[in-house]
Amino acid sequence: MNNPKWMGELRREAIEIFDKKGFPQRKEEEWKYTNLRPLLKADYKLFPEEEETSVSYEDLKKYFIHDVDSYHLVFVNGVYNSFMSSSTHDEADVCVLSSAMGKMVYQTVIENFYGKIAPKDERFVALNTAFSREGAYIHIPDNVILSKPVQIIHFSTAKEEEVMYHPRNLIVLGNNSRVQIIERHQTLNNKANLTNSVTEIHVGNNAELDYYKIQNDTVESSLIDNTYISQERDSTASVHTFSFGGKVTRNNLNFVQNQPNSNSILNGITIIGKDQLVDHHTRVDHLSHHCDSHELYKGIYSDNAHGVFNGKIYVHPEAQQLNSFQQNNNVLLGDKAKLDTKPQLEIFADDVKCSHGCTVGQLDESAMFYLQQRGIPEVEAKALLLYAFAAEVLEHVQIQPIKNRITALIAHKLGVNMEF
Repeated sequence: MNNPKWMGELRREAIEIFDKKGFPQRKEEEWKYTNLRPLLKADYKLFPEEEETSVSYEDLKKYFIHDVDSYHLVFVNGVYNSFMSSSTHDEADVCVLSSAMGKMVYQTVIENFYGKIAPKDERFVALNTAFSREGAYIHIPDNVILSKPVQIIHFSTAKEEEVMYHPRNLIVLGNNSRVQIIERHQTLNNKANLTNSVTEIHVGNNAELDYYKIQNDTVESSLIDNTYISQERDSTASVHTFSFGGKVTRNNLNFVQNQPNSNSILNGITIIGKDQLVDHHTRVDHLSHHCDSHELYKGIYSDNAHGVFNGKIYVHPEAQQLNSFQQNNNVLLGDKAKLDTKPQLEIFADDVKCSHGCTVGQLDESAMFYLQQRGIPEVEAKALLLYAFAAEVLEHVQIQPIKNRITALIAHKLGVNMEF
């Protein structure tokens, strides 16, 4: 990455922060249910060999969503792949961060937002700041509605020992702008790689962000995804997280509503089995009045899978007359799957409407009996009930090809070959 001088200082500060804090331990409240110790036994390489960044389109094409015309930012082993990508500087700036860092025309935006939205003292943010080399740079100017979505896809094909990746994305929406983004991290070998991703997003006045995270990686690879969103007046930011695979997946999703009439939408579907773990940690900071937040996460866990949901709604004293909703519903398939769920409200304002809740249960036996009595085999009946359970989250998906892709992934995870 072509770093300006201030970046060197930022990296040195980040190294000092991480050196002081280190990796989290389970005795810490925010990490009590997620044990990273097994992941840290690997001797990760920070950067794979440059010559290993070549890959054929045939190897990658099934991971793209082809039914929608989009810009593509493709990274292979942490390096931008221009052949697979489609960037632009016409209606907006959709390019790579390293390129933007090296050009004066982008410096104002970068200096105003890079390292300013994600907290410097968060350990994984600091680790990313210290070692990140590449990522997406998306700047949507004022009054621009991007004509097509952006797909950000990170592939790992490194053939040597395990690699730790640190992708860094900066996304800035100007006033009255709109963008849709699809993000994916995919390992193409059997290596136990660890990805520590940081995405900083600024959503300007009356701007709209629609963000989709598709997480369906191999059972050996792990992901720590850190997304920080800062919202201004009359803005809407939606993040939809679909977690279907990976050894350990930790999603740290944080919203800050700085100005009135901000709207934050957090939706998620998790379907995992075997010994997989998915940990959703969300936080919405209501700093201003007349704001809304809506959060709905649903999980289906089988075998020895472990789900974690820790959602916090923090209402500051100035945040009067707001409406905040948070719900986490889960189904456990079998006696060995487990879930730790902790929806939280911290309210320091007196004129608000806030609610939260969670449910943990199993399939309705009477419903299963009803379907089977009408000639539907047990496997298909079970899949229909589980799909109906998760489908409420899909109602918020605005891009039909994504809805189709997620529906197909759900069918695959439920072990059926059918269209819902």
